[in-house]
Amino acid sequence: MASIAHIGYGYWGKNIARNFAELGLLAAIVDPNPASAEAGAKAHGVRAASFDEVLADPAIDGVSIAAPAELHFKLASAALQAGKHVFVEKPLTIDIGEAEALCAIADKAGLTLMVGHLLQYHPVYVKLREMVAAGELGKLQYVYSNRQSLGKFRREENVLWSFAPHDISMILGLTGEEPHHVSAQGCVAYTPGVADMVTMQMHFPSGVAGHVQTCWMHPFKEQKLVVIGEKASAVFEDSLGEWEQKLLLYPHKIDTSGAVPVPTKADAVPIAVAKSEPLKAECQHFADCIDGRTTARSDGAEGTRVLRVLDRAEKALTENLKLQTA
Repeated sequence: MASIAHIGYGYWGKNIARNFAELGLLAAIVDPNPASAEAGAKAHGVRAASFDEVLADPAIDGVSIAAPAELHFKLASAALQAGKHVFVEKPLTIDIGEAEALCAIADKAGLTLMVGHLLQYHPVYVKLREMVAAGELGKLQYVYSNRQSLGKFRREENVLWSFAPHDISMILGLTGEEPHHVSAQGCVAYTPGVADMVTMQMHFPSGVAGHVQTCWMHPFKEQKLVVIGEKASAVFEDSLGEWEQKLLLYPHKIDTSGAVPVPTKADAVPIAVAKSEPLKAECQHFADCIDGRTTARSDGAEGTRVLRVLDRAEKALTENLKLQTA
């Protein structure tokens, strides 16, 4: 059974540490704040350690990293070079070249490099992806995602980098390809140079169109993924409290035999999905990859594909913001 040290006992890091502890896999807590490290160690009955101590400990198989994105490459590369398997929160890095370097190090050493694209492990998304792969929706035509809420505002990254990795990861997973065109528009309302709302568009070689709406000044929380196919559409609404309504299938029909397409609406059909905690499934998957020497569902290559889309969207956003102020 894999032994995991967790790096970064902050807002989200606490949740990761808790899940590894509940799985019986947590061995140590590392945090630059000694008080935070001690608090986490005490909460989960493990030791507080320094990063160097973890890297030098042969009993620790892997590390999970929940640190500021600008530190991801430094921490992940040091861990991989020390022979540790690595699970790093999204985004993998803030630079595509660094992401590719991490992938190369992991591949050469035969180590697991996994990115925290949490929704890849959400049972509702897993079921939706299975339905798409099985052709239940027919040929995909359009996929869009809304990820909006009020706060938490950031100064070190814009809403695109904070919110969109999850949605890009899901859309790339459903389409099985990378977009050949990416565009983005947005607005800066509060912190100069930091976009608070971003809308991005993607067009894929197969003809599928994608759309992601992100905003952290929205009056209410909305997390919705809509997948439209030739035969039917499906909606994954994670912001709904009722588990039974999180995945709905809409078997609408569109008659294209005439000069104008004519739709026939159908009632929504709830799709049954067994309830489980996505983060626990993600943590277990990391351990399973270590034990079985298998490739992670959200491996370094998948994380790098998401980064390439983010980078292209960021460049388009920057140009459009310049035009707004010209």
